[in-house]
Amino acid sequence: MTAAAQKQAETHYARDLVRAFGGALIFAVPLLMTMEMWWFGFHMDRVRMAVFIAASAPLLIGLAYYAGFSHRQNLLDATLDAFAALAVGAVTASVLLVLVGALQQGDAPRQLIGQVSLQAVPAAIGALLARRQLRGGGAPEDKKPETYAGELFLMVIGALFLALNLAPTEEMVLIAWRASPWHMLALLALSLGVMHVIVYQAGFGGQEEHGRPLTAFFHFTLAGYGLVLLTGLFVLWLFGRTDGQALSEIVATCVVLGFPAGLGAAAARLLV
Repeated sequence: MTAAAQKQAETHYARDLVRAFGGALIFAVPLLMTMEMWWFGFHMDRVRMAVFIAASAPLLIGLAYYAGFSHRQNLLDATLDAFAALAVGAVTASVLLVLVGALQQGDAPRQLIGQVSLQAVPAAIGALLARRQLRGGGAPEDKKPETYAGELFLMVIGALFLALNLAPTEEMVLIAWRASPWHMLALLALSLGVMHVIVYQAGFGGQEEHGRPLTAFFHFTLAGYGLVLLTGLFVLWLFGRTDGQALSEIVATCVVLGFPAGLGAAAARLLV
């Protein structure tokens, strides 16, 4: 590589990093300015925190492969992009948490590490999506070949992002407690219907055709919603929302959380 080409590559990467910080900030602000997330960052069981970070690594690598903020393509480069995005997320979270007074001088290391670690992952998701969204979409040559597993994976990413925004709040448990079984069935049906309409009927940019609507419903929407519920269950466990709860209460809370998480799942397939 010539010196001019090297300089151009460095300029492009620096520009992508700026976009990454912008994406991290835009996507993570709702969490970074939420009191429940500050509290969980300090009090969450460290085993659950470690499980969350460990599970996030392959998810971020996969997202970097599909929509990373650099132009590189292979698995090794996607891994480097994922950890770069995680560093961007950690820096963004640290700065904003200090600015809003959630982190202060003299705080215990446990609090500092916990709060930044918990907030860095959603910020890293925003950083990885930034290149494609903040420049108005990726170049045609950047678009990865579509696969069934890849589309379901992107659904999980979208579900995880919105679930992280809402699972820490008390409202999810309160709605599940107040709702009747009929309310739950109606919400489940609405979640499936809205997911299907967003992806297959609304005609948004990025929509792909997958055969007949009924076939697509069972092949993608229903399978995606199952992954949405599993993602919601994981996030509820992460924040201790399943502790001491009966099975019926856990199911109800998963269905409630599954509505916004399902919207995130459907939107993720349109964004990337």
